[in-house]
Amino acid sequence: MPISAVAVRQAKPREKPYRLYDALGLYLEVGVTGSKYWRLKYRFGGKEKRLALGVFPEVSLAEARERGQRARAMLRDGIDPSAQRRADKVARKTAGQETFEAIGREWMSKQSHWAPATREKTIWTLETLAFPWLGRRPIHEISPAELLQVLRRVESRGKYETAQRLQQRCGQVFRYAVATGRASRDVSADLRGALTTPKTKNRAAITEPAKVGALLRAIDGYSGSFVTLCALRLSALVFLRPGEVRRAEWTEVDIDRAEWRIPGAKMKMRVEHVVPLSTQALAILKELRPLTGGGRFLFPCLRDSRSCMSDGTITAALRRLGFTKEEMSAHGFRAMASTMLNEMGWATDVVERQLAHAERNKVRAAYNRALHLPERKRMMQAWADYLDGLRENAQVVPIGVGRVA
Repeated sequence: MPISAVAVRQAKPREKPYRLYDALGLYLEVGVTGSKYWRLKYRFGGKEKRLALGVFPEVSLAEARERGQRARAMLRDGIDPSAQRRADKVARKTAGQETFEAIGREWMSKQSHWAPATREKTIWTLETLAFPWLGRRPIHEISPAELLQVLRRVESRGKYETAQRLQQRCGQVFRYAVATGRASRDVSADLRGALTTPKTKNRAAITEPAKVGALLRAIDGYSGSFVTLCALRLSALVFLRPGEVRRAEWTEVDIDRAEWRIPGAKMKMRVEHVVPLSTQALAILKELRPLTGGGRFLFPCLRDSRSCMSDGTITAALRRLGFTKEEMSAHGFRAMASTMLNEMGWATDVVERQLAHAERNKVRAAYNRALHLPERKRMMQAWADYLDGLRENAQVVPIGVGRVA
C-alpha cells in the first residue's frame, strides 16, 4: 500500500537503514542517523537502477511522487532518467564554456605558434569587434545573419579590410568549435561575398632619392622623445617590420659582433632572423644604451618601461613630422629599402632574405637560409652609407653592389 505523509514524518531511525515503499518504484530510505532520502527503483536496458529524488522534508511526499512521474515519463520515451540527469549536469557545468567568447579565448590560447603581433591584433579584433555582441551567445545558436550584422557594423565605418579580417577570425573560432564538438558548422562560410571587397593598396612609402633625403633630414629634426627618434633612425637602416623594431630587446643585440638576432618566435615566418648592423646602426644603439640599456627593451613604453613601445608610436611620429598616411607609413621603410636596393642592382635573393620574406620554393628556402650573410653585411653597410649621402643632399652613386652568381 502507498505510504502516507504521516508515516513519512513519523519514521524513526533503526539500527540498520530501511525502506518505506510507496507505489510504482518510489520509496523512502531511512538512515541510521534519521536521514530520509527519496529513491525511485526502475529498470532500463534490462538492468535495475535507482534514481535519487531528493531529501525529506525539503522534498515532500507529493513532490517526490511528481518527480517519480516525470522520470517514468522519460522511461516511456526510451530515455534513462539517470543518464539524462548526468547529461543535464554536464550541460549546466559547460554552459559558460560553449559561448562564442569562451571558445574564442580557448582557441586563441592554443595558438602557440603566433608571433606577438599576430596575437595582439587577433585579441584586439575579437575583444573589441566581436565579443561585446556575440561573446555571451552559445556558439551553436549563432546564425549567419547574426554574424553578418556584427560584420556590417564594422563595414559601415568604411573599415573593409578590418571587416574581412574579423570574418576570418570568427570563422576560425567556429571551425575550432566544430572540431571540439561544440558546434555543427562554420556559419561564416555562408557569408562569402557578403562583404565589400577592399581595394588592394600598397603601404605608403617614399622611394625617390631626393624625397628620401628630405625624410631623413626631417627625422633628424624630430623634437619628440629621444627613444622615438632612435626608433625612426634605426627603422630606416634595418628596414624590419614595425613590430619587430618596437619589440627589440637588448639581449638580442650583439654590438661586438655587429649583429641583431631576432628569435623565430618573434618573427612573422617563425624563423630566426639575423640583421647585420652597420656602423651607423651601431652608433645609434651605443647612444641609446645608457638610456634604456638597464631594461629589457631598446624602445620601452614611455608610461611603463616594462612594456615595449606602443604600436602607433612610429606612425604618430611620422605624422608629427608632417608626412601624411598617403606619403609614408611605419611599414614604408621596408618598401623604401626593397625598391631602392633592387634598383641599385643588389641581388633579389639578398634583399628578400634581409627583408625576412618567406621563400615559397622549399629548395630555394633552404639555400637562402644557408647563404647570403656576407653579402647582406656588405649591403647593409652600403645602404647606410647611401642614406648618409642622401641626408646630406649629395649626388650619391651606389657602390659596393653585391650579386649572387
